[in-house]
Amino acid sequence: MPTFPPSHLPALLLAGLLTLAAQPSRADDTEAAPKGAAVTVLKATKSCFANIVELSGTIIPREEAQVRPERMGLKVAEMLADAGDSVSAGQVLARLTLPEGGSVAVQAPVAGTIAATTAAIGATASGKGEALFSIIARSEYDLVGLVPTRDIAKLGVNQTARIKIIGAGDVDGKVRRMSTTVEPNSQLGQVFIGITTNRRLLVNSSGRAQIKTGQSCGVAVPLTAILYSTAGTVVQVVRHNRIETRRVETGLMSAGQVEITGGATGGIQEGDIVVARAGALLREGDPVRPVTASAEGK
Repeated sequence: MPTFPPSHLPALLLAGLLTLAAQPSRADDTEAAPKGAAVTVLKATKSCFANIVELSGTIIPREEAQVRPERMGLKVAEMLADAGDSVSAGQVLARLTLPEGGSVAVQAPVAGTIAATTAAIGATASGKGEALFSIIARSEYDLVGLVPTRDIAKLGVNQTARIKIIGAGDVDGKVRRMSTTVEPNSQLGQVFIGITTNRRLLVNSSGRAQIKTGQSCGVAVPLTAILYSTAGTVVQVVRHNRIETRRVETGLMSAGQVEITGGATGGIQEGDIVVARAGALLREGDPVRPVTASAEGK
């Protein structure tokens, strides 16, 4: 180990102190780069949401034509159509025998689908009582359902609807008319949706309709980014690698996204970095390491 004359010690001590002062402190490094949990984030974007009114209902014929002979005492001699058949206006459905001999033809008054028939060979046909044939005029149907009073005000004639019918799949429709009264106890009103399809539908089958009543466009975040707390509905935002909690008001929802309609302290703006999965363990001011959703998935 080298030795130094006593006269050199003050200079060496000074040089050592200057060297230590020039080196950055590890403690300072730790404070400059806050440690925290890695959180998945994404940017709040603008999106458009359809305003939807939903209802469940029953399929009924829009209009039915009842087919009967014009006189009494006739018998069914020949059946030329049956339930489920599509018929044209004027088509012969059956032939009936007269008491005095000869026969008459029973014709369809309108085009459509035969919903039901009571005719049978040898059976008596009458101008009164049950009809020989019931025809769904023009094969047109309605879905009839009930909606709350608050939703009736949103509905209008010709609004489009998408209808899912049990046994028939999805079909298109339009609002045809709304009831002018509501049931006093339930506060529900009837809505008639005209169905547009070439498919054969089963009368009295169930269906569910989604009626598009309008559209709203604004800032949107994933539903998972919404946190419901005692402070209200909030979204957690990352600024300068720290958590900020923003109170928000939500609107329409679609495909896992929710519309942000407002909120305190500015709410959420387009481009804000939002925690994709909000968690109660993250607090205001907590340091975090943001990882964008796209990067996380790679």
